[in-house]
This record gives sequence, structure tokens and C-alpha cells, in this order.
Amino acid sequence: MTIISERTLPPFDHNSVTISREQALILYKDMVLGRLFEDKCAEMYYRGKMFGFVHLYNGQEAVSTGVIKALRTGYDYVCSTYRDHVHALSAGVPPRQVMAELFGKETGCSKGRGGSMHMFSAEHHLLGGYAFVAEGIPVATGAAFQSKYRREVLKEPEADQVSVCFFGDGASNNGQFFECLNMAALWKLPIIYVVENNKWAIGMAHDRATSQPEIYKKASVFEMVGVEVDGMDVLAVHTVAQEAVARARAGEGPTLIEALTYRFRGHSLADPDELRSAAEKEFWAQKDPITRFTNYLLEKNLSTTEELKQIDDEIKVLIEDAVKFAQESPEPDPQELHRYIFAED
Repeated sequence: MTIISERTLPPFDHNSVTISREQALILYKDMVLGRLFEDKCAEMYYRGKMFGFVHLYNGQEAVSTGVIKALRTGYDYVCSTYRDHVHALSAGVPPRQVMAELFGKETGCSKGRGGSMHMFSAEHHLLGGYAFVAEGIPVATGAAFQSKYRREVLKEPEADQVSVCFFGDGASNNGQFFECLNMAALWKLPIIYVVENNKWAIGMAHDRATSQPEIYKKASVFEMVGVEVDGMDVLAVHTVAQEAVARARAGEGPTLIEALTYRFRGHSLADPDELRSAAEKEFWAQKDPITRFTNYLLEKNLSTTEELKQIDDEIKVLIEDAVKFAQESPEPDPQELHRYIFAED
């Protein structure tokens, strides 16, 4: 029985990685924060505390953590999709602000105007979540262009920011993908395009929707570096991301990273998830990125079971605090309905 395509996950030599205990725990904490935050979102949604479409990230945490933690937080740029809560958390947006946004409160990172699909934070250089497929690709490309322009034309040496753009496998068939990769390659823009290939574009299996299922190979058309990585392995993702960031920062141009991953929940919380087989879901559940990294930490004596449990408990408290904050925060003032449409002095 075919569970997924015949494509296999690329191997990665964990013995080739040198990571400190401090760095390892940063990755662990960020992944657990993303997972537990999304679990709480599901609970709040089904209790009627959140409205509209809510797309969760469970299963894909290694991609967000692996890539964003290779950046300089609050300095480099991150551009997301409609599955953006965890990207926001990894980029440093406080859980309180993310949760409040999901509740539609004034204290949210988008002042309660964006909701689940439109997280934004100028302070944390989060360029936004975007409801339309591939919509963020031109935005991230523009951010990369301004970094290069400021550095090379305006001679601002500190303007060496790298932009990272996340999108799904379905977006790789859209025109924006090809147009922006072409420009980024021509101008050697400091940008990393990250395809979170979770095998399904809503209800369409990836292999049925594209003539070239191996998305990273499309980089060759633009003479761009293309990398395939196991998106369920945070160390593998973090390693290729660090290499891509170094290339971009050095002026060597863009990289296309295809992370092979899987979402554990349906497309959104309104999706009964009946299209994917039980065997396929079980296959990928066994590759849970948090479980795999937990085993790595224990095997390498970078942490203990007791310490990891303590971290888990602390994060649970943090998330409960975020829910309480969101519930007690004020609704946006109707008198300010038209505010934030235009830039303010």
C-alpha cells in the first residue's frame, strides 16, 4: 500500500553537528512552545473563544524553529502564510500578543484586526501572515531588495538583514513563486525561500498537482542553490538554514529550501481531515520532530527527562497566562475602525 510518494527523506549525519546544551534547549523550548500553543488554540476554538478559519502548525515545528532560530531575532525578516502562529512565536512575538490577536483583542500583535491569518509585528520584523496562497513571496522579496539597496547603494553597513519567506507546496505552482525567484537570483537578493512541503495543498495531494514534485530542483532553473531537507528533524533544518543565512549575508544570493514535513491536523480546525489515510497519518506521527529531538537530547546527555518535563510545565504556565491575558484584554474601539489603514506619523 502506498502511504506517501516514493520519495524518501534525505539522510542527515547528526554526528557532524556540534551544538551546545544552551543552543539545543533553545530549539527544544521553541518547538514545545509552538506545539502546546497550537493545542491550546484548538481547545479555545472548539470552546467558541476563537472565530473564523484557524490553521494549526502541529507536526511542522522543526521547520519554524530550525530556520528562524538561525536568524538574528528582531533584526532579520520573517514572512509567513495563513499558518502563522508558530512562525510569530519563533520570531519572538510574545505568546500574549499572539493569543490576544487570535481572540481579536486590541492587545494583539495586529491590534485585533488581523486574527489567525494575519499576524504582524514591526517590532519583531514579522512581515505578516497572508491568507492568499503565495501572497507573501513578493513581500519578502521586496524586503530583501530594500536590505540590498540600503547596504550597497545607500552604503549602510548595518543593513545586512536576511529575509526568510515560508510557503507551502501548493504555492510553488503559482506565478509569484517563479517571478520572485527569478528576480532574487538576478539581483542576488539576501533571501531564503522555505517550502514547507507537508504533502497536501488543502485537499490536493502534492504529487497530483505539479509536474515536478521535487520542488527544490526548481531552483536550478534560476541558477539558485536548492536544498532538500528532512523537515521533521530540527537539527537537519537548522544546519541547512545556517548555511543559507551565511550565503545570503555574504552577498551570495538566495536559497530555496524544501523541507519535507507533515501537518498532524487537518488543513484548518474546520476540516474533518477525512481525505488522508490513517496509515499515512500514522507513518508521519512516528516521525514527530519533538519526540525525535527529545531522544537526541537524552542520548547526547544534553538534558534530562526531569529537566525537559520542567520546561514543558513552564511553557504550559506561559500559555495559560497568554489565554488569561487575551480573555481580559479589551476589544478594539469601534471609534477606531479606520485606524491602522494608513501609516501614522
